[in-house]
Amino acid sequence: MDFEEFVLAASVGDLADEERAREHADAVEFRMDLADDPLAALDDYDGELPVIATNRPTWEGGEAEEGGRVNALVEAAQTESVAAVDVELASLVGSDENDVDGDGGGEDDAAVDERGNGAEVLAAARAADTTTIVSSHDFEGTPPLSELASTLGEACSLGDVGKLAVTAEDRGDALDLLRVTHEYSAAGMTVATMAMGEAGRHTRPVAPLYGSRIGYAPVDSEDATAPGQYDAATLRRLVADLR
Repeated sequence: MDFEEFVLAASVGDLADEERAREHADAVEFRMDLADDPLAALDDYDGELPVIATNRPTWEGGEAEEGGRVNALVEAAQTESVAAVDVELASLVGSDENDVDGDGGGEDDAAVDERGNGAEVLAAARAADTTTIVSSHDFEGTPPLSELASTLGEACSLGDVGKLAVTAEDRGDALDLLRVTHEYSAAGMTVATMAMGEAGRHTRPVAPLYGSRIGYAPVDSEDATAPGQYDAATLRRLVADLR
């Protein structure tokens, strides 16, 4: 999937909503963790918009339990209808993906097992020529600028797109998020960034001006999957007006 230009992804838990998303969205983010039988839904999908598959775990704001989560995402990455797959950065820490010297170093095995080995998803996606989005979400706040830069840089180094979402408590947090967005985009990295929460809500239409390549929005505002999301029609209008 090509993220050379901004992509508005409509977040859905039911692929039947894709038809309603077409008017404003460029893709659908299928939240597998919100669907009853996500793999069957992907097999049956005949929509027009490309699919970004996400199977968000409970430890990063989703509803997927660890049992079978990674295997389902591996299968999704190899499904014809899936153009991109989202893998949590935390599931790659300490995995073979980061074990460049082969000594097994990094986070202890128990922690990796608890989170699931995201490296399996990356490998499956690359074999299938499926774009990878490596993501990090902080629902508690916004880390210091140096930590934001480090996290986004690591995500970019592992995936085709590095995604960073934080929770802004004030305008300073929003400014820090926009700063790292600009710096990594200017350096040629493909990034997707947003600050969640009311104080960061404006970053969703503003971040694309600083280089963010993906915006996420529900078709209807009541179906928001993260704090501060605009509905797809509003986000499309705001991004277009600012440009």
